[in-house]
Amino acid sequence: MNKYFKYFLMFAVVALAFTATCGEANVFSTITTRLMETFKSVRTVIFVVGGFGLIGLGFAAIFGKIKWPWLAALACGLAIVALAGAMVEYVTQQDGGTDAGYTADDFAGGFGDTLTGN
Repeated sequence: MNKYFKYFLMFAVVALAFTATCGEANVFSTITTRLMETFKSVRTVIFVVGGFGLIGLGFAAIFGKIKWPWLAALACGLAIVALAGAMVEYVTQQDGGTDAGYTADDFAGGFGDTLTGN
């Protein structure tokens, strides 16, 4: 049996279990909610461990035991993890990310050629 087929079967079983427990209309909202809760919990642990890692790598870099790019890589990785939650929430919003109160009509006719002023 192909390994991808096994993954598909596992996914199908999980999807059927969610469908049976929460109804067909709420499957994706339930999955999204549970994944976001899990991500937020895991993100907290990552920040704690990453903070200690930044301190340790900072001291090691100061004393010349490791290279500075390693410290920069860890800092960039933590920044990406910090931004990931906001990006997922923006993409999964129902209104397409227009929570600032703007609509498409607010921007209609507001674009033109910047060189001619039209």
